[in-house]
Amino acid sequence: MDESDILENNQYFSKILKEKLSLEYSPVAIKFILNSKNIPNGMVKIDKKIPHCAMVKIASEGESFYSTSQEQACKGGSASLGLEDMPQNIKTGEFYYSLGRFKSIGSAKRTFDRTPQIDLRSFALGYAPLENANFQADVIVLITDPNGAMILSQSIVYTLGGRINANFAGIQSVCSDAVAGPFITKDPNFTLACSGSRKFAELEDKDMFVGLTGENIGCVVNALLDIKEK
Repeated sequence: MDESDILENNQYFSKILKEKLSLEYSPVAIKFILNSKNIPNGMVKIDKKIPHCAMVKIASEGESFYSTSQEQACKGGSASLGLEDMPQNIKTGEFYYSLGRFKSIGSAKRTFDRTPQIDLRSFALGYAPLENANFQADVIVLITDPNGAMILSQSIVYTLGGRINANFAGIQSVCSDAVAGPFITKDPNFTLACSGSRKFAELEDKDMFVGLTGENIGCVVNALLDIKEK
């Protein structure tokens, strides 16, 4: 499939997702860029240092760009996404314990150990509103509300049935929960965000995130079209 066909498909997917889920923001296409030769055409490097969650929000508002580890302000998030090594104080649990989020270092470490982490080392991550993405997304991140998430969950189980297994702990939500998890498992994930992402992405109380696999977006969109509206 050439670049123009990919863009056309992504425009269609974005249109349906926005309409059926009443999205306030554009779905965000995420691409793992293995080396500098794989940067999508026309994509430029972001010119500021901010956390991954803030980058997702900026992309949802219309900007397209890529980021290496140097532009990622949150090193835990950057490492979770495979851009660099995880800081030692996060691996041990000391960092999250110091924030007062856990009663002990042990509980912080146990939580971190179960948080999705990508082993693959990438040169950069690409971010774009889905309707402007001229590349096939590895993961698609949605900022939605509980009603939109409910409709999306119905579309996910529409064809084969089953249950939604949301995996989150209120930390590393947009990096690990919404991107790393779906990339590793190839399953969608729902997350209620975390204190950091709510601050840096300037979320409203109603906002939450859903991470979808790029390979399965066509099935999700088809189900949204088939489901009878209430």
